[in-house]
Amino acid sequence: MRADPDLISQPGCHPAGASSGISENIGNAVMRSTLSLKDRFTLWLPRLVLSPSLVAVFVGVYLFIAWTGWISLSSSKMVPQYDFVGLEQYVRLWATPRWGTAVANLFVFTALFLTITISVGLAIAILLDQRVRAEGFLRAVYLYPMALSFIVTGTAWKWILNPDLGVEKVVQELGWSSFVFDWITRPEYAIYCVVIAAVWQSTGFAMAIFLAGLRGIDNSIIKAAQIEGAGLPRIYLSIIVPMLRPAFLSVIVLLSYISIKSFDLVLALTNAGPGNATEMPSTFMFSATFRRNQMGVGAASAMMMLMTVAAIIVPYLYSELRETRNEH
Repeated sequence: MRADPDLISQPGCHPAGASSGISENIGNAVMRSTLSLKDRFTLWLPRLVLSPSLVAVFVGVYLFIAWTGWISLSSSKMVPQYDFVGLEQYVRLWATPRWGTAVANLFVFTALFLTITISVGLAIAILLDQRVRAEGFLRAVYLYPMALSFIVTGTAWKWILNPDLGVEKVVQELGWSSFVFDWITRPEYAIYCVVIAAVWQSTGFAMAIFLAGLRGIDNSIIKAAQIEGAGLPRIYLSIIVPMLRPAFLSVIVLLSYISIKSFDLVLALTNAGPGNATEMPSTFMFSATFRRNQMGVGAASAMMMLMTVAAIIVPYLYSELRETRNEH
């Protein structure tokens, strides 16, 4: 029996997927052949614009990260050496008492910095969420410190905390002659001066993120809770604040990153002193590499900082990507 050629030529006699795939391939081939030079340039223009930035990021960031990792495994001192000594520099790093001081200071600084900044920033955001008068002015006032560099902040607070120029001198001249506030000159309290300056700089940033989260919550939730007889403090503690989980996560990650890489604030405010009382991993890395000619140890400390940042950022990115995947 011979098949009818009319039936073979009918589209319905072909598998649907094969027919659509063949048609799509033919359409793409025809479109490519008919694209003019101008259309092709328009098609490739975004890639051409982004390619220099991608190359710069690859060379300036990832290539230098790899280079630093290799230097941390070498015997480099004053100049780079490209031999291989394994983890010797990391052993020397953790055997250095000054590095132990830097790590301890980092834990103290990060814990206080995150706790105070998040608490004060959330409190200010809740107050501004009550639609107070001059909200725009107050928001600008709280955000203004973020416009300053940490060098400027450190220098300003160095004057404020200086016993001969700042708060102590002003209060004594006002009549309280026994007042003493010399934390910046005392090794056991100097790290708290760094915390004060960092909190002043970053509280507005936390406030802005929390306020944006609060403004994204439906007012009907608050009204429904009020109808049920819940007071405003109970509503915020039990309903509103738990709904700010994404804002809390963003603030914690970004502030942790700021605390780990804190260098210019410490350098301008205390210069890691008195002695090495406010030494941080970033200042240790700078001092080891450029002052004590221990490039291998400095590179090892830089890689430890990188791994700490990665331990914070990678879980955050994973959770964000997982939530995005679940939404789709």
